[in-house]
Amino acid sequence: MSGSPAVTALFENSNEEFLDASKLLLTYADNIIRYPNEEKYRSIRIGNPTFSTKLLPIKGAVECLFEMGFEEAETHLVFPKSASVEQLKLIRETIAAERDQRLRGGQSVQSSAQAAAAPSSASASEGSAAALSQPVTPPAAQPSSLESSMSFFVTLQSNFQHVMQYENLELQQKARNHIPHQQISSTAEHRLKEAKQADSGCKLGIEDFLVLELLSWFKKDFSWVDSLPCSHCGGSTQNSGSLSATPDDLRWGAQRVENHYCQSCKLSTRFPRYNNPEKLLETRRGRCGEWANCFTLCCRAMGLEARYVWDSTDHVWTEIYSPSQRRWLHCDPCENACDKPLLYEVGWGKKLAYILAFSKDQVVDVTWRYSCKHPEVLTRRTRVQEAWLLHTINGLNASRQQALSPERKKELTERLLVELVEFISPKKPKAGELGGRNSGSLAWRLARGETRGADTETPAQAAGFVFTPTDEEKSNRLLHVRYSSSKDQYCRVSNNGEVIQSWDQCVWRKESVFRKLEEDWQMVYLARTEGSSQGKISWKFDFTSAGLKIKSVSIMASSQTFHSGRVCWHVHAGLITSEFSGDGKMQSLQSLSGSSEFTVVAGLSGGEGDASWQHSQLFRQSLKEMEESSFEIFVHLEEA
Repeated sequence: MSGSPAVTALFENSNEEFLDASKLLLTYADNIIRYPNEEKYRSIRIGNPTFSTKLLPIKGAVECLFEMGFEEAETHLVFPKSASVEQLKLIRETIAAERDQRLRGGQSVQSSAQAAAAPSSASASEGSAAALSQPVTPPAAQPSSLESSMSFFVTLQSNFQHVMQYENLELQQKARNHIPHQQISSTAEHRLKEAKQADSGCKLGIEDFLVLELLSWFKKDFSWVDSLPCSHCGGSTQNSGSLSATPDDLRWGAQRVENHYCQSCKLSTRFPRYNNPEKLLETRRGRCGEWANCFTLCCRAMGLEARYVWDSTDHVWTEIYSPSQRRWLHCDPCENACDKPLLYEVGWGKKLAYILAFSKDQVVDVTWRYSCKHPEVLTRRTRVQEAWLLHTINGLNASRQQALSPERKKELTERLLVELVEFISPKKPKAGELGGRNSGSLAWRLARGETRGADTETPAQAAGFVFTPTDEEKSNRLLHVRYSSSKDQYCRVSNNGEVIQSWDQCVWRKESVFRKLEEDWQMVYLARTEGSSQGKISWKFDFTSAGLKIKSVSIMASSQTFHSGRVCWHVHAGLITSEFSGDGKMQSLQSLSGSSEFTVVAGLSGGEGDASWQHSQLFRQSLKEMEESSFEIFVHLEEA
């Protein structure tokens, strides 16, 4: 097991620490091997004093348990029936061989003898060699606060160890072999150049555009799985519990295998929940756990500094460090979202408590970046004491950073200080952070309560972006903007070709509307969210502050309907409302002449059956039509 990072880390401890920890690890392993059908020997209470004092503080010890096959439960580490006993034996023999070698070398075993005298979950007579094969006595119950703290510590250790996989150079190379990295890099460089030409003061760097392109590619290339199609008939299945993991499943970290059952064929389709990012490069399917795991690896493979972010309310994502902006950027590959940290609290309605970011160098409590309701969040942070959490994180970081250069340590400290200052003042939500979750089926999102923010303004009520003239547009008396659905970007042609990414970044208001990507047909469009009977989206233009009024307006908008679906286009300017068609042709709206502001509104409704939401579409476009616009507006202006 020379390739095991956990075993390697365990061997790096001092002789006394290793002998203490290895004795306990061997005891746990031997009891499972000797009594494979006894449930009480397959679990370890996290709050047990021996476990919390003899294993938790020892580098690599808890990680060895994970590599043996133990899984984290609420108050215990559990060795499930599906776990590989062969894997456990392999880890056990490697540790035993090292222990025997050290004991034959005559090194001190004094601390081991002391451990035998202490209360132990393994045995009351751990001082003798025979005691290693004795069954584990169920430990006495511990205070819930201690259990909670120890459980939280295991979560911290587990995630902190997991991210080290992303630093494997061979694995990074495998990831690059799967990523169209040359195309992504070339496109990112082109977009950076465009941004610099449009704005000479642009402070963005290549990393900012690289991550946008990587997010876009990953969203198209990775498949979200609610339930797999039947492997026999191709029909729909339902998740009906768990199946036993095979040795190959366990090899790739899939301790859990979902049973996707077909009612028609009465057959099961297996869905192993792989936790190894190398395997995920091949399968490219899963839910948020698999997405964030594999995406973080891809970011590291592309040379980006990345952190794996864990949310105690059951979600994970990634953060990328932007050297040009000198800050960490939120990146959610499931949603193809970048720099929208309030998405979860405001958009999804999550009741946040603990959010922690893990990188190869440190752990950071980043909860406050993702909340604009800090006092409310504090009332929910009851699992551990704040002082304990701070002390524990500092201890983990100090241990991990021992081998770093003084320059790198200084850099990390300076970055952390910048983050802490950022956390002090909660930010206000942006337009792109107001919508509910898009990834996953409607039923799944409803069950999780992530379809729309709770106790906040709905997207229909929340004011968003307003087009107002820039100095360039004032000078030329022209505002010209167009949107490409396939690129998912706006181009403000009249402002030196400024590019704005993402359909919702220039939206005034939206209600029950999202961007749908059809992988099979390579088509993309805006539509109503699943289950909604109506949807609405609008764009606002206001020239009042510039002392200008409208001379003429021309609009081109494309929309498409199926069955009984309907799309209604209107322009509102004060008391004036004008209707126009969305047939993809440029139309002049003379009724707006003399006004100083107007709003373009599209209403979606109608349709038939469960897919009615798809029967009214805006800006439907092939992903191959990269140069075509699906929405375009010319506004000629004059002095008010």
